[in-house]
Amino acid sequence: MDKVIVSWSGGKDSARAYYELQKAGSHEIVALLTTVTEGYDRISMHGVRRSLLEQQAQALGVPVEKVYITQKASNEEYEARMKEKLLAYKTKGVFSVLIGDIFLEDLKKYREKKLAEVGMRGIFPIWKQDTGELARSFIELGFKAVITCVDSHHLEKDFAGREFDRQFLADLPPGVDPCGENGEFHSFVYDGPIFRGPIAHQKGEVVLRDNRFYFCDLLPS
Repeated sequence: MDKVIVSWSGGKDSARAYYELQKAGSHEIVALLTTVTEGYDRISMHGVRRSLLEQQAQALGVPVEKVYITQKASNEEYEARMKEKLLAYKTKGVFSVLIGDIFLEDLKKYREKKLAEVGMRGIFPIWKQDTGELARSFIELGFKAVITCVDSHHLEKDFAGREFDRQFLADLPPGVDPCGENGEFHSFVYDGPIFRGPIAHQKGEVVLRDNRFYFCDLLPS
């Protein structure tokens, strides 16, 4: 069975991609690959504490490989550190990366190009699926997630910290993608069919960063 590592943000799209690959039974998932920002010690972009990421990995029964980047990391720094990790896994016989992209063509092409440079390929199990249907079926499958970050250009502050449920979807303003595929929001998955059990957490304060993004701090409990 071919081995694969998972591009893991801790959010719902990477969790759904994981679920689909696990259901297919076509690959052996050997590790999660997650970018963590030094100093903050949190998942990059999503703002989730490293300790909660590690609890996700424990609940999945899969180790997590952290790619550390600096707080003001350039794209070149990110690419160099990611390339180093990918090459290390390639020497272990891993040639595929599972990715939860849905419809951003430029991003998919960028990822495929970077993977090809190290002799690897991407697997995109939810590519081009309808995001409304993906969002609804994610909930129906029993996944549970909380919104950790919202872009204030698209959503109000009170969306941060909300559960990703049917009411959340109903309350989204027109033009906001149900999966947040344009970066409107990010999430943390704390329960669902891929986990051995739920990840206990508490919701902390909501803070504004970079004068644009509202982050809800999640605390281990």
